[in-house]
Parts: sequence; structure tokens; C-alpha cells
Amino acid sequence: MSVHTSPSSPRSGPSFVDTDLRFASAALRFDDLFAFEGAEELWQSWRDGLTPDPLLDVSEWADRHRFLSPRASAEPGRYRTDRTPYMRAIVDALSPSHPARRVVFMKAAQVGATEAGNNWIGYVIHHAPGPMLSVQPTVELAKRFSRQRIDPLIAESPSLRERVKPARSRDAGNTVLSKEFPAGLLVITGANSAVGLRSMPARYLFLDEVDAYPPSADEEGDPVALAEARTRTFSWRSKVFMTSTPTIHGISRIEREYEASDQRRFFVPCPHCGHRQWLRFERLKWDKGKPETAHYLCEACDGALQEHHKTAMLIAGEWRPTAEPSDPATIGFHLSALYSPVGWLSWEAIGRMWEAATTDEARRSFKNGVLGETWIETGEAPDWQRLYERREDFAVGTVPAGGLFLTAGADVQKDRIEVSVWAWGRGLTSWLVDHIVIDGGPEHASAWAELSALLDRTWPHAHGQRLGLAKLGIDTGYEAPAVYAWARQAGFAQVAPVKGVEGFNRAAPVVGPSYVDVTTSGRKLRRGARLWTVAVATFKSETYRFLRLGRPTEDELAEGAQYPAGYVHLPKGAEVEWVKQLVAEQLVTVKTRRGFQRLEWQKLRERNEVLDCRVYARAAAWIAGIDRWSEATWRDLEAQVTAKDGESGTRPEADNASAEPDSSETPSAGLLRRERRPRGRRVFTPSYLS
Repeated sequence: MSVHTSPSSPRSGPSFVDTDLRFASAALRFDDLFAFEGAEELWQSWRDGLTPDPLLDVSEWADRHRFLSPRASAEPGRYRTDRTPYMRAIVDALSPSHPARRVVFMKAAQVGATEAGNNWIGYVIHHAPGPMLSVQPTVELAKRFSRQRIDPLIAESPSLRERVKPARSRDAGNTVLSKEFPAGLLVITGANSAVGLRSMPARYLFLDEVDAYPPSADEEGDPVALAEARTRTFSWRSKVFMTSTPTIHGISRIEREYEASDQRRFFVPCPHCGHRQWLRFERLKWDKGKPETAHYLCEACDGALQEHHKTAMLIAGEWRPTAEPSDPATIGFHLSALYSPVGWLSWEAIGRMWEAATTDEARRSFKNGVLGETWIETGEAPDWQRLYERREDFAVGTVPAGGLFLTAGADVQKDRIEVSVWAWGRGLTSWLVDHIVIDGGPEHASAWAELSALLDRTWPHAHGQRLGLAKLGIDTGYEAPAVYAWARQAGFAQVAPVKGVEGFNRAAPVVGPSYVDVTTSGRKLRRGARLWTVAVATFKSETYRFLRLGRPTEDELAEGAQYPAGYVHLPKGAEVEWVKQLVAEQLVTVKTRRGFQRLEWQKLRERNEVLDCRVYARAAAWIAGIDRWSEATWRDLEAQVTAKDGESGTRPEADNASAEPDSSETPSAGLLRRERRPRGRRVFTPSYLS
């Protein structure tokens, strides 16, 4: 039997009547608590705060919250993913709900890839906060990206503006390369900074234009590998977005990553038969010389697809994988400019660009930037016999009419120093002027003395002037201390020590200078030895491309035809051995230990000093500024070589017709003068005068 418990006992529970009274009393007190003006709005805000955020994909977020700034977009206003329908699947793969961990995008230029990355950054700041790392090719480009892309992204989108404090506020956590927001941080850095790549763990990683990254970040390894190592602690929750316009087949990072993915293509339906296909440049047709007639032929029905069909085709398009990925967590997309929306790059414009691409360099740019495909270098060595037979009627030791200034390349060997002197003109056209072999290795003072004397020599020009060396590039690969010692004595205004490195770097084939000499405390001396790093593969490929250029016929020359830009002129006195050494290597594709392909220059014969000297002379011309000169500089150099005796910058010559170099003459032409740029004057008015 149960024991009766008194209502006053501590163990007795409340009756149902008491409970109802208490709830009623609490309701009255609650009503009294919110019996003021604005209580309903406060109550609604509290309930809204408990409501979870909607499950948005990146494209849905961009359509709701993203606004494009006139500073950074040709079409300012609210962002519309439907303007570039092919980007929807790419950016949605960056959403946390998507299973892919790595998204690779190999694409043409100006198809919306960077804006897709910006949408992802905005999505992370607003909707899925966490540590994020954005990597540009260099720190300088990272700063520009922050000012021109990220700052407008935040300023024009209210949902982001309220989460990232303005840079002018105290302790805002908003600097050029760092943006703090609730529960997250965005760090922007350059691929050339190993410190920036190691700065923080990152859940989200945006690698932009990876083919423009340097081969190594501060000599600490591949910048892509260093950056991806930052995401390991986040495991399956991490996201990596890698995008770039491709460069050279065999060394392109984005091509390698795309080929390891499922290689998705954007299939669009034919408006005539409905057949789905991905667009190929070979199917774009137009009448010769009339790009305005450009149209696309369907691969199924041969129906003509016109420019105005693109809008409906893009909306109905879909991405389809075309290969089995080596990593199931990696998906890849490829897109050419053939898909550009109406109003952007038209098929007619693409046709005009192809017709205008008459050189290998122009076609490489077209294939990379328009088709989004890699360029295959033809690394086979040109036929030395053909080069020997096409030698021209000018003497060794003289500068032909088109040569405007001289550079030299020196290759230091164990028992000699070989030097090639090249003249340069407009369009990187070049003439071999001289090749000198100095007996004695770096341990012989007489060899260095003879090399020093070479810096003071002059060579006669076809117009009667005398040209000296504007710049000499000397290799430091053999006995670098001896080279630095001589360079310090000779002076760095005319001498540039160089070091060749493997790999292609077309954006900046020469990097530097880096300062070699340091004090006892470790500080680098700016007045000490300095070193320029040269991507020799780039200049070797350029030299071979120039050597393959065709020579105009005698009839064409008589009619006024010009040699193509970059043509390499060889004198009649060039010997067989010299010509053979100029083409002593070839570019081959080799496999690395990891199974990837890469391009490598390999010797065809034992001696290749002439090719090395050509590369160093070309690097010296790059350092002198030949790739960056304005029209005024070229006109000044032309005026120097055509000036008559007694005019400014010249002096009378005793024997201008002499073909022998002379160390007693002062150079009268080929002098590189610093351009004078007008500086604006700033006038300050004291406040007490206003």
C-alpha cells in the first residue's frame, strides 16, 4: 500500500490546479514585460535570430547578395549568374554541401573565372565563414587584386560591408592583404612568397592563374604544393579552387591538374537538330578574309549556328565528364572563348584574331588566351646546314644598318672564356657581330684583363658610327666567386652576372637582381655583387623560333619586303662549328618520378657554348630594357647611328670603314639613355592664405 503524503511535505508535488495558476501568472508577467511600444518588433527580431540560415549554393548567394562595381566590371549592377550560365556548376561545386574537394578550371582569358572566385570569397565571408587563403602569382599582383577586386566586392555588397570593417577604423583587422570577418579571415598573398604561403592553416584555398606562378617559392618548393599543405588539417571539409589560362604543353600546371580530373566539357544543344556537343575551334568556319561571316557547324547535322543562337545554347548547356579521374575528390572543367556570351568576345572577333596571328608567338597567345589550350613547343633543333647556307654578306666584326645597340654573352669554361657579341634592332631582330675566345680559365688574371678590355672596344656601324657594349651578361655557373670578383671591379652598370635556372617563365624570363654580398651582421650590400636569374629554357625556345623564320626571296627584298621581326642574321664569316653549336640542343618531353610530363633541353652534341652565349646576350638585352622600351627610345637609337659627324652625340671618325674593332675609339652610337618622364608639380597653399 502506498503511504499518504501530506500536501505540505517537501516530497509532495504540485497539484494540477497550482500548475495552471502558475502558468497563468507567468503569462501575465510576460505580457506586462513586453507591454511597451516596439515590443512586437523586438519579439520578431528574436525569433528571426533563431531561424537558421537558408542552405544556399554559391551561385544562389551571388544572385541574392552580389553587386558589381563600375571600378571592376564592364557590366555594373546586380550580379546575374544567367549571364554566364556555364559558371553555375563550377561555383556551386565550391559550396560546402558539394562532395568535391578540389575544383580545377582550365579556361580562356576573360570568361568570368576571377569573378567566380570573388563570388566564392563573398560566400565564405557571409555564409560559411572560415580561414581562407587567396594566392596570386606575385605579392605585387596580390596587392592589386585586393584593391581592384576585393575592396569593390566588399564595398558594393551590403551583406559583406557590414561584416568587414573599413580599413580606416582603428584595429579593424582590414589591411590590403588581410581581411578579418566574424569567425573567419581572408589572407591574400603571392606565390613568390614562401612566408605568405606558410602563414596560416586554411579551410578554403583560391589559387588564381597557377601557370604564372614561379617554379619555386623562395627556393622552398612548388608554391601550389606549399599552399595545399595548409588545408590538410581540415581534411574532407577543405575546398581548393584552382584556375588558370594554360601556357606550354608539358609544363602547364593547370593542364596537369585538369588531365588528372574527370575532364568535364560544356555540352550545348544544336538549335536545329538538338544534338549536344562541346564547341571546337575546328568547327568555326568563315569565308577567307571575311570573319564577319563566321558561324559554327553542328557536328551532327552540319547546320550553321549563328552568334545569336549562343544565348539559348548556353542556358540549355550542361557539363559532362569525359574521363575517369585519378582522384575522385577532384573535378575539372575546361572552357574556351567560343562560349563567351553575346556582347563579349564574338565568333567574328575570334576569326579576326586568328587571321591576324601570323607568327608563332601570336598563335601561341591565341591558343592560350582564346582556346584555353596549351601551346606545344616544337623543340627540334633547326637544320644547321640551312642556317649555314643562308649566311649574309656582311663581315664579322661589323654592325649592319639595322643594328642599334650591342650586348654580349660570356660563358666561363675551365680553360677559356667564350664571348658572343650581338647587335639588336626593332622587333628583337638580331645580328651576330663577333665571337671571341679568350684563352685561360678563371684562375688566369690575363683572361679577366682581356675580358675587361672587351668592355672598352667599339665596332664599326654601316652608317659610320662606332658602337660599344651596352651590357654584358656573364654566366656564374662555373667559379662564381671569380666572376663576382671581376664584376665588382668592372662595375655593374655594364656587367650583369647571370645564373641559368630550369623551367619556363614567360611572364618574367629574367628576375632580379638579388644582392649577393653581405656584411658580418648578415645585411645585404646594395653596392656589392648582384645576380640576375635567367629562365634559359624561355630564351632557347625563343631563339629556335626566330631561327625558323623564313627569309624573304631576293625578288621580295627588291620590292621592299622586310625581314620578319626576330629574324637572326648570320655573317658570311660564321664557321660551321659555330653554327652547329648554335643549334646544339633540343627540347624533349621527359617523365618525372611522380609520372608527370615536363619539358627539358638536352644536348645533341658535346659543345653548346655558342647557344649559351646567345642566351646570356639575350638576357643582357632584356636587362637593358629592350622588351619594355618606348618608341622614343628606339627613335633615339636610330638617330644616333644615322647622325652625321659633328652632330650631337657623335665625333669625327678617323676611319669609319674599318671592319676591325678598336679599343681606342669612344662609342658614338648605341648609347642607352634613361628616358626623361615629366613630373607633375604639386602646389601647396597654406591654410592661412585661404
